[in-house]
Amino acid sequence: MTDAIRVSSPITGTEKTLSFEAGRLAQLADGAVVAQIGDTVLLATVAAARTVRDGIDFFPLTVDIEERAYAAGKIPGSFFRREGKISDQAILICRLIDRPLRPSFPEGFRNEVQVVGTVFSADQENPHDILAINAASAALMISGIPFEGPIGAVRLAYSTEGTWLPQPTFAERAEAVFELVVAGRALTDSVESDVAIMMVEAGGTEGSFEKYADGAPKVTEEVLSAGLEASKLWIREAINLQRELVKAYVAAKGPIKTIEYKTFSDYQDDVYARVNEIGHARLAAANAHQAKTERANALSEATAAIVAELPEFADRVSEIKEPSRTSPRRSCVSASSPRVCASTAVVPPTCVRSRRPWTCSR
Repeated sequence: MTDAIRVSSPITGTEKTLSFEAGRLAQLADGAVVAQIGDTVLLATVAAARTVRDGIDFFPLTVDIEERAYAAGKIPGSFFRREGKISDQAILICRLIDRPLRPSFPEGFRNEVQVVGTVFSADQENPHDILAINAASAALMISGIPFEGPIGAVRLAYSTEGTWLPQPTFAERAEAVFELVVAGRALTDSVESDVAIMMVEAGGTEGSFEKYADGAPKVTEEVLSAGLEASKLWIREAINLQRELVKAYVAAKGPIKTIEYKTFSDYQDDVYARVNEIGHARLAAANAHQAKTERANALSEATAAIVAELPEFADRVSEIKEPSRTSPRRSCVSASSPRVCASTAVVPPTCVRSRRPWTCSR
């Protein structure tokens, strides 16, 4: 067994320490990192296929969280002694990991990638979801898989005293009135770099209305803005620690070689320009239908008309259909028009991802 490569750093404003360890476990994976906060320990492993499966027209990223009772020192008893399907909470954690990681891979990258987090120890005090995001990013950084990281994440809890608590325990979360989960990446290589926020998940806690009635401070836009700005400190700390791990890993193992890969595009710029030129108005009009059946029929008719008007791309019909499907929806959202789902909520242009169509799941 080889010597482990370990780095750690205190979490500002707490008595906790975040640590990463690599080089000891799961060495057959492309990247493996053991992360720890308190006595909560999680192993994150990543692996990528070296070729692209035939017919794949999307990025097949799979994120899985393995939660087992042994992590809490328990054994399932009574009638059922085998642990069943993944819990709802684990599914939500998988989505939480996926959101900041997915847009951080190269555009057009379609090799299958699997990210698996296995909870080794759950101390019943420190949650493992934010730890899993940071561990997955760290594992990707040493894996050789093309990844535009590192990504840092933090949870903030707004206490009844009106302060933001970083990486709160379960008890601190229960006493809080509001929570923020923020993930981001550094804009430069500097340890003092500004942070670009990539994902925000926010919501009130159970019992928050009762706490407000008892005099707890309200969460205003100013408070949320201050929380987002404050989150950058702990995101930066997680990023810098991952960079320390990479440096130590390279010093011990040698340079990290990026795997060979190809990128793919659904359509070329010349096709997109022509579709946008002759079909943008009719596609936008077709996409404005709020009834699903009417919208689908109108879009099909508009797309067929565009294909007929572009005989020079007769052998590239699939390239015509893709921008016909995504272009009007993006422009509709970024222009603050009504959503397809008929919601009247305004979506700011920053919510529209440049590489994938935005959809509303309501």
